Amino acid sequence: MRIKRVNGASDLPLPMYATDGASGMDIVANIREDIILKSGERKLIPIGFSFQLKNGQELQVRPRSGLALKHGITVLNTPGTIDSDYRGEVGVILINLGQEDFLIKRGDRIAQLVLSDVKRESLEEVNELDETIRDDSGFGSTGI
Repeated sequence: MRIKRVNGASDLPLPMYATDGASGMDIVANIREDIILKSGERKLIPIGFSFQLKNGQELQVRPRSGLALKHGITVLNTPGTIDSDYRGEVGVILINLGQEDFLIKRGDRIAQLVLSDVKRESLEEVNELDETIRDDSGFGSTGI
């Protein structure tokens, strides 16, 4: 995958896997000044990088579990999708679901990226769908 530094990110680390078994690459905040994310507030946080993916791939933006558990900080549109034809700076929509304000500093790890293959499918419009045991039973229909 090709990656390009943008918007003054020359001092920031490349996205990286924290361990050999990690599925996601940690990404950091590309901000000039500290940001206070108040309880209930959401903000778009840039990461300082653009990507060139292969056709048939996407990057998924996902929360970091430690931030979610300890502070209530998560990615609002989880998972966010970076399409293979997008070339702009990636940003992360963070929301503070915790009760305390949360301080974000330049270079803080804010989310992770997971590379995923995408399968595109053509649609066939029909008048009826095949029946199943579940059929149209929805939320909670299979138990707790």
